[in-house]
Amino acid sequence: MSQHDQNWKFADDIVSESEAIRAARAQSLELGIEPVAPSIGAQAAVIASASRATSILEVGTGVGVSGLWLLRGSPAATLTSIDVEPDHLHSARANFSDAGIQPSRVRLITGRARDVLPRMNENAYDIVFVDADPVGAIEYVEHALRLARPGGTVLVAHALWKGRVADPAQRDEVTTGFRTLVTEIAASPAVVSALSTVGDGLLQLTKLGD
Repeated sequence: MSQHDQNWKFADDIVSESEAIRAARAQSLELGIEPVAPSIGAQAAVIASASRATSILEVGTGVGVSGLWLLRGSPAATLTSIDVEPDHLHSARANFSDAGIQPSRVRLITGRARDVLPRMNENAYDIVFVDADPVGAIEYVEHALRLARPGGTVLVAHALWKGRVADPAQRDEVTTGFRTLVTEIAASPAVVSALSTVGDGLLQLTKLGD
């Protein structure tokens, strides 16, 4: 195992997940859903806590792993989460309930993100967490930047896409899309950004004020 792989494994292994998150993670894997890595969840929770987020939008619910992490970091926040699969949302609702999260703090929306996001309020969210169909990542981030308030943060999971983004020889549609997103965001004067290499990569961008 390379030193990089050791560091990556260590970053995941040291994370202490709650029983509710561990149960949701196990359910995700059973259903064939790829949940965010523990290190990504922990990092998202730190960002939510540091930003004192009260309003969070999630694009791609799964069965609630990332949502549980975000609400763990910001226990006063409300979460709006979008997913195209009703069965996944049903499971997520149960997992939030099992974690002791009040129903009033979670709003789950069934639908395709590209159909739902254009109808949502601009400058309304402290954090927008993007973990949906990777083919649409660039489109979702464009919407996320519109929906995040000035000073709000957009988080994009899987930004290194299975380690392929850093390899210029990898040119499939998803890899190329994430590579374009990461490089364009890095050069944008409208945000400050950073790319974390834990898990499968977490792109972090904070929207600058007008």
